[in-house]
Amino acid sequence: MSMAFSCASIRLHGRVGAVKCRAALARPSGCSYPNARRWRARGIRCQLPPRASTDASAATISGAAVVVPEAVEVTGSAEEVAAVAQSTVLQEKGGDVADVGGSGGNGKFPPGGGGGGADGDNGGGGSGADDDNEGNNEFGPILSFEHVVQEVEKRGVSFHSLPADMIEAAKNVGIQKLLLLRYLDMQAAAWPLGPAVRSCGLLRNRMLVDPAFLFKIGTEIVIDTCCATFAEVQKRGDEFWSEFELYAADMLVGVVVNVALVGMLAPYARFRGGSAASAGLFGRVRYAYDALPSSVFEAERPGYSFSVQQRIGSYFFKGFLYGAVGFSCGLVGQGIANLIMTAKRSVKKSEHDVPVPPLLKTSALWGVFLGVSSNTRYQVINALERVVEASPLGKRVPAASLAFTVGVRFANNVYGGMQFVDWAKMSGCQ
Repeated sequence: MSMAFSCASIRLHGRVGAVKCRAALARPSGCSYPNARRWRARGIRCQLPPRASTDASAATISGAAVVVPEAVEVTGSAEEVAAVAQSTVLQEKGGDVADVGGSGGNGKFPPGGGGGGADGDNGGGGSGADDDNEGNNEFGPILSFEHVVQEVEKRGVSFHSLPADMIEAAKNVGIQKLLLLRYLDMQAAAWPLGPAVRSCGLLRNRMLVDPAFLFKIGTEIVIDTCCATFAEVQKRGDEFWSEFELYAADMLVGVVVNVALVGMLAPYARFRGGSAASAGLFGRVRYAYDALPSSVFEAERPGYSFSVQQRIGSYFFKGFLYGAVGFSCGLVGQGIANLIMTAKRSVKKSEHDVPVPPLLKTSALWGVFLGVSSNTRYQVINALERVVEASPLGKRVPAASLAFTVGVRFANNVYGGMQFVDWAKMSGCQ
């Protein structure tokens, strides 16, 4: 049942003259009082449904009107005038009490500074919905420092045993609830996951956002190793076991490349606790790096929105990182292979020996290939995985998202292997 009243007249004598306003409690919004330096409130007359008069010692209730005695002179803002009316309590038929001043609620009208309506105007309230939604996304609400301490101690963990960046974030801006709970679960896991999460921030922050991060890395390594093994056996034939060291070197370098390919584009939790300027040069560089999305299509989260320029910048920056990884791994992998090939041929030469690949040229090819081709393909893969994981099917059946990851990464490895062979032939490295 809703109760409505209208302010019949508010006569305010001073510099602003008389002001009239009407309001309805069905839409919880207070009268809008203009600011003035000096006020003299002559009286507030509110219309109510007719009811019997109450105690004669209180404010007089006559018919449909309640008269508030003349107030003393009020100096200040409109909030002080509202305090005059706060002492008058209006009773509804059911006996519930509505606080006119907005300092409390009666179970039917929200508390607040005389406002809180749908559009948030005419009052100091109106922000209740925004406060409820603040920080509410897939990682839950943001916990204050006190709540973080409570959650940690509830698990029997010392607050000071948390990572330094999480402690700083909890003291300054808070931590989203799901991220905190995931960390508490993972750090208590058995070896090697628990110790790895506690000691390695790169792994921890990525697993907090994407619990399937290790599955994706494992999928990439297994698929790439199987495809490379099949190609090596077909290529080397009977010489496979005699050249096994070359195959092993290729596989080790491949593992490093796969971890870099998946890890550098994976979304990760960002804990901001202090100012970038106070952390020195390294802190400013880290702050600028965190301002970029981890991939072009990374989802936005509370406190982290990415412009088109930042997403384009992320593509080229990740391409540079991919190129650096490709060139470095090319130097190591091809360098080891060339050393083994040279050592074996110094002992026994054969007319079927293939020329030793040029080291720098091959390394440069790996750098360009990873920076251009791999960067583009893995950006697209991350976007597709994000769409599937956020879909209703992916949320209801997580195994569907994992199956999609296996399928799309297998197709990518096959296509990427064939493309690299074409690039190697065009560059003269093979």
